[in-house]
Amino acid sequence: MALGTVALAGAVAAVQSSVAAAVLRGLMVLAVLPCAAIDLKRRIIPNRITGPASLVALAAGLALDPGGELARVLWALGAGGFMLIAALIRPSGMGMGDVKLTGMMGLFLGRSVVVALFAALIASVLTGVALATRRGVQAARKTALPFGPYLAFGGVLAALVGDQIVHAYLHLHG
Repeated sequence: MALGTVALAGAVAAVQSSVAAAVLRGLMVLAVLPCAAIDLKRRIIPNRITGPASLVALAAGLALDPGGELARVLWALGAGGFMLIAALIRPSGMGMGDVKLTGMMGLFLGRSVVVALFAALIASVLTGVALATRRGVQAARKTALPFGPYLAFGGVLAALVGDQIVHAYLHLHG
């Protein structure tokens, strides 16, 4: 697992258009994949990963791209706030670890965190549809799925192509 995580982090870093993006997004992969694995196994996203990783994101962002730091912080607050609302509306369906993980991802991704969230939500809905098709709607509704792996999937996807998706969207609608 560790070797695969490092390899994926390196691959994500290698395709970035700037040193700042390479460092930030490579580091994000190193944080989100362990969170996803722990969430799958223990149904918890540990603060001992998201807290220090958030501090690393802030420090690296300030050092490598100080002009973009405020925007990354605002995107982190917005994405984390969106998840906080979901957690407050349905605490049994969304935990505070998911909220913190999303905020942390925003510190690494900036506006591409929207792509991460959208991808995570779509992937989880598709899983729910597959479960409903296989087991029936009632059984699927009773199945609790950890959201961390979906956030990790969305985060890696956003790290790879999020900027292009956001740019294309803004070009079409801007």
